[in-house]
Amino acid sequence: MSAADFRKLADLFPDEAVTHSSVQDIELPAADGEASPGVLALITLDNGLGPAKPTTLGPNTLVELGTVLEGLRERAAAGAVAAVGVTGKPNFFVAGADLSAVTKLQEREHGLWMAQLGHEVYSTLASLGVPSFAFINGVALGGGLEIALQSTYRTVSTGAGALALPEAFLGLVPGWGGVYLLPRLIGPENAVKVMIGNALNNNRTLSGAEAFELGIADALFEPENFLAQSIAWAARIVAGGAAPERPAAVDPADPAVAVRWADAVAAGRAFVEAKTSNASPAPAEVLNIMAANRTLAQAESAVLECETLAGLMQTDEFRATVYAFLDLVQKRARRPAGAPGRELARPVTKIGVVGAGLMASQLALLFARQLGVPVVLTDIDQDRVDKGVGYVHAEVDKLLAKGRVSTDAGTRAKALVTGSVSKEPFADADFVIEAVFEELNVKKQVFAELEAIVRPDCILATNTSSLSVTAMAADLRHPERLVGFHFFNPVAVMPLLEIVRAPKTNDAVLATAFELARGLKKTAVLVKDAPAFVVNRILLRLLGEVTAAFDEGTPADVADAALRPMGLPMTPFTLLAMVGLPVAQHVQESLHAAFGDRFPVSQNLQKLVDNNIRSLWSTAADGTQEIPAATTALLSFGSTPSTADEVLRRTQDALAEEIGLMLGEGVVAAPQDVDLCMVLGAGWPMFLGGITPYLDRVGASERVNGRRFLPPGVASRS
Repeated sequence: MSAADFRKLADLFPDEAVTHSSVQDIELPAADGEASPGVLALITLDNGLGPAKPTTLGPNTLVELGTVLEGLRERAAAGAVAAVGVTGKPNFFVAGADLSAVTKLQEREHGLWMAQLGHEVYSTLASLGVPSFAFINGVALGGGLEIALQSTYRTVSTGAGALALPEAFLGLVPGWGGVYLLPRLIGPENAVKVMIGNALNNNRTLSGAEAFELGIADALFEPENFLAQSIAWAARIVAGGAAPERPAAVDPADPAVAVRWADAVAAGRAFVEAKTSNASPAPAEVLNIMAANRTLAQAESAVLECETLAGLMQTDEFRATVYAFLDLVQKRARRPAGAPGRELARPVTKIGVVGAGLMASQLALLFARQLGVPVVLTDIDQDRVDKGVGYVHAEVDKLLAKGRVSTDAGTRAKALVTGSVSKEPFADADFVIEAVFEELNVKKQVFAELEAIVRPDCILATNTSSLSVTAMAADLRHPERLVGFHFFNPVAVMPLLEIVRAPKTNDAVLATAFELARGLKKTAVLVKDAPAFVVNRILLRLLGEVTAAFDEGTPADVADAALRPMGLPMTPFTLLAMVGLPVAQHVQESLHAAFGDRFPVSQNLQKLVDNNIRSLWSTAADGTQEIPAATTALLSFGSTPSTADEVLRRTQDALAEEIGLMLGEGVVAAPQDVDLCMVLGAGWPMFLGGITPYLDRVGASERVNGRRFLPPGVASRS
């Protein structure tokens, strides 16, 4: 590919937020009694948009960086510079490739050019003729971390909070050298952990200290004077000091390493299968390249990386991932549809939680840690109250033991949570939420008692997962102050909060609920008061279809594995067991009462509940799953079994129907809100785009509703 082709590619992006490469010559400090070892040309990558806006790598950015590096290579050859350093603006080294730019590459050829451009620039960095240093001062993701890997040496700040190669999560591969360099630097096992394990584990990142421990960086410095310390360290290397030891580095030609390499790739493949059922092509491609490149030269691997990247950029899975990650999680989540103005929100300085069970205790801990306000738990007897407060204290102790909170913060969190068998302490609370048994009359009784105690302006909230907020408010003197505030379990982990507006809920109450969500670091979606809201309604429709197929005579293993092509986090019957069969059956009954036969109530499931059986599956002695004979004896089946493909298709069509009805009812504002809920509330994979892009892709939307949920190109190639 020629320079003209690179320029043609860059010209396709006139609006790119260019990350500029500014160069400063720095005289390297001399050791005592010695002359300076020379000049370090320091490149600072900065888009000029302040410390909060990430620096990214688009075509124009890469062309400029390449031009600068070519100039420095010439200066190095002339003896004008002794080393080259690369660092970033405050908080960021480089946050990776500009994904919004990549999705605009509609032609495979243009994607290939983008991949080749990155390799051309990075190979220049790796062949300057003088040592190169990456001073990782902040976020270094994807192509940003690959800049560091292409450098001769690396330092990292303890304040650099996010280092990763997340491409497998995003639908790509670390195709600018990361997949080649990382296993050689830190060993194949750790490389698979970073590129596959972390990427597919909610896109986990490394801290600066963790990156140093793995061997990604050669030196670790504190944020204060990080650059000065890094330059002084570089000066010692340039002056002839001993090169840093890299105990994790391996030689791929070593027969023992070859065995480790193959084992690491095999372990990665097993992990991908368990995590995604290979429903997205990218993770397998990462491992394919890594398996192949053990015996390749870097230039040969680069060809394979570029071809693979060019193909993946054109997949619907990649486009759906970018839609979910950028358009939903990064953008829509920050501007919730239908949320009232923030200026209407009331201050919340004290919170009450009715109930002291597991969910209530999790809520109390979250409120105390994130909001820093007093929280009072109540329950019907002192033992329950003590158990709830004890849970909070025990969880704080776990955080302290792991070093995740300071001693002062832990002590403060414990002191903020108290308990009472009386609701009288709620008299001066600003916000009280119930987390009691999922029974309408029980919740109505709770709110009747609360209204006799709390101030007229105190907001009342329910954590119900499926019951009518409107019905709960029906007998209140002030129904306008009741709001649904539905968390997902485990509370500390799941980021979604469904905020439910009943017909009389006022804007000030809603605004306060959204502000609380922000303070709790949750993503809030406004939903209409409708049975099971969004996530549980969709999950129960899915579970209902699979369970119905099982009841009709479909073998359990066929029914349970039928949705594998979707790559969901767990199989339907595993999900049923995790939710709890009685809970799932109770919600299904509520939905059946509201919507009829779209949500059938399984008599087989009821028999399991009646006999206190917690899961359909049991683990056999050989580790396989089976249905115990005693369980089978309880069940009865029809004579119309389905194939896996038939179960999958009926489930796709059922989901398309239900989401179409939900949008027609105004449960949420748009398909994007459904997708956001499924990604953050159910953990559904980004490569599905949530769910509606997948239903569009497989044709279910048009089969059932006569139209797509999203326009072509929004979360797909076309």
